Amino acid sequence: MFQRILVPLDGSRLAECVLPHVVAIARASESQVILLRVIDVGAIDDRAQMVDPLDWQFRKAEAESYLQTRADELQRTGLNVKVELREGKAAENVVDYAQDSGVELIILSSHGQSGLSGWNVSGAVQKIIQRARTSVMIVRAYQPAYPEIDSLRYQRIMVPLDGSQRAEAVLPVANNLARLHEAEILAVHVVRQPEIPRRTPPTPEDIELVQRITERNRVEAEHYFEELDNRIDARLETRLMVGDSVPGLLESVVEEENVDLVLLSAHGYTGESRWPYGSTVISFIAYGIAPLLIVQDLPRDQLEPSQAEMAAKEYGGR
Repeated sequence: MFQRILVPLDGSRLAECVLPHVVAIARASESQVILLRVIDVGAIDDRAQMVDPLDWQFRKAEAESYLQTRADELQRTGLNVKVELREGKAAENVVDYAQDSGVELIILSSHGQSGLSGWNVSGAVQKIIQRARTSVMIVRAYQPAYPEIDSLRYQRIMVPLDGSQRAEAVLPVANNLARLHEAEILAVHVVRQPEIPRRTPPTPEDIELVQRITERNRVEAEHYFEELDNRIDARLETRLMVGDSVPGLLESVVEEENVDLVLLSAHGYTGESRWPYGSTVISFIAYGIAPLLIVQDLPRDQLEPSQAEMAAKEYGGR
């Protein structure tokens, strides 16, 4: 599933909300967990002459001690853990380490040292998920924390599916987690009503055409779920919905069904390799409230860099 899991920590209690999820995910695949702390030197670069070397060494020793304490806690749950300390800009170091070390999953807290804000994810997290080019998990720091590091058991895992092979990249992960946690998989498909461009109110023929296409897609989705039931070893519930707003309907299921983990493929039918995520995933990142695990369905070398990345590389930026 995930052989190497990267867990960035900044020393804050908010960032530590990921640790129960780290245990819950890593146990399912016997992963190696890498705890990464980045000491941000950005604010010091312009006034290097003012840096106290002893104070800087103290900060490094404090960070190393913090990482080792968290590593010891995870090791007591049976996990294979190592620690890494870096200096520089946090987001860039996390992305570079993940790419250079072959990390298969990054588990992030939505907020950290800078505290909670009105934004659903912090700026640093937004930067990391945009350039990670691997699977990413976001844990909402504003949700209640679990009392013990090994007390988390997933009970209801929601898996939105659009019928595409790309969307099914999440199924092995969902199956493994559901078996380990004795959880139920809630597979959800939204039949989107087709749009008919028009400048006047729809005619009876327009309405009838929309209904026929919608019904055809609904029947096809039912057949898809029947076939899916034969491929899942865990308890499976399916939900078929019809509507215009796919993200809105999916998020309503999260709230109504007390979903404690959402599993999404980075791309579905309409996803393009020039963007790291499809529109439904972007909506869940920006507005979702449950822990979100995004399985990257494309290899790193098939994900195209953005124009901003190419310009930064050409002109020496980050």
